[in-house]
Amino acid sequence: MALIENKKIHLIYEIKERFEAGIQLFGNEVKAIRNSQAQIDGAKIIIRGGEAYLVGMSVSPYQNSEKDKKDQNDRTRKLLLKKSEILKLATESEKGYSLLPIKIYDTHGILKLEFGSCKRKNKADKRETLKLKEFKKEKRNLV
Repeated sequence: MALIENKKIHLIYEIKERFEAGIQLFGNEVKAIRNSQAQIDGAKIIIRGGEAYLVGMSVSPYQNSEKDKKDQNDRTRKLLLKKSEILKLATESEKGYSLLPIKIYDTHGILKLEFGSCKRKNKADKRETLKLKEFKKEKRNLV
């Protein structure tokens, strides 16, 4: 079950391959994410200096934390990946694919980020996606 999800990504982008990574977070950020007080719309993953970072994720301050109100809510967060995975992601980004977050979910008490190498769809592909979505909805209502 996803705690935070980027719902528009399937409409705007075609996802070529999906990856999974841990995120380096503070304790109060984990609490805020579990309360669905974060957004990954407009965020992206960058590769810099042999490390992967999540840029543009916004985490609202956790309501019970005084320290949280002083911290930056849109800081750069390091992704926990193996070197071989980082090299694979670097080649994907060099090919022209964007690395975008899809969702954040909880696995046995650990927050994980699912992201993908994505390519932007053109208008015709977007229309096709909307038609297919509407067709599936009508089919479900008939049954």
